[in-house]
Amino acid sequence: VQLLASGGGWVQAGGSLRLSCAASGRALSYLYVGWFRQAPGKEREFVATISPSGRSTYYTDSVKGRFTIARDSTKNTVYLQMSSLKPEDTAVYYCAAPVVGTTVVPDHRWGQGTQVTVSS
Repeated sequence: VQLLASGGGWVQAGGSLRLSCAASGRALSYLYVGWFRQAPGKEREFVATISPSGRSTYYTDSVKGRFTIARDSTKNTVYLQMSSLKPEDTAVYYCAAPVVGTTVVPDHRWGQGTQVTVSS
């Protein structure tokens, strides 16, 4: 599924941003959707995932209590609300679907991510 992440930007530590993930050509309603991020010089890592119903979510430990993943099926969009941002959250953020656990399927093609920069 081709996905486009948006909403990134520059923010001071402690600030907030909301990322959006929109799909074209296919409904996300029946898929687990995840957010991932890649910091400079590091491998891409899992951030959060949400079930098709939206009732089940899962986060990596470093963002628990600060990030919230949600979905709006009427808009075919998944969001990542990020609060209490830290400099170590600086990365390019990507969304992906389908997600199996905390990983993408083997033939997944990453779409364009969105840059999040948190200054101290």
